[in-house]
Amino acid sequence: MIREFAPQTQVARARASDWLVQAGLRPTRQRLALAALVMGDGENRHVTAESLFAAAADRGEKVSLATVYNTLRAFCEAGLLNEITVDASRSYFDTRTDDHPHYFWEDSQKLTDAPSDQLEILRLPDVPEGCEIARVDVVIRLRRRD
Repeated sequence: MIREFAPQTQVARARASDWLVQAGLRPTRQRLALAALVMGDGENRHVTAESLFAAAADRGEKVSLATVYNTLRAFCEAGLLNEITVDASRSYFDTRTDDHPHYFWEDSQKLTDAPSDQLEILRLPDVPEGCEIARVDVVIRLRRRD
């Protein structure tokens, strides 16, 4: 999983700092290191806390898994990432923050973007009194045929 993260450069850290500051987050050492890994080369990606923790450790960053989780949640609250929950035990964090569907590949446990232009949601159910829809996540689970 570490391969999904590009090598860190000074440019990546500078971009990460700008990314955090623009979102109103203080660029601490740990946030900068994790943001640079998440942002990487600017490509959209879906990461888990565990894959980010492993990538940070691989690069000699001293962060706990709890810090990685807390940082990812802070990034989500600031609007920098979207959390996509695929089941009770696994969440992915998506750098692409617009509304779009996902494929979850059960055999490889990977999350990828699905084509938005092929999805039609004609109607949503009425929401309970006093509520509003915050977001609709569409995760299409795939399994390869035998």
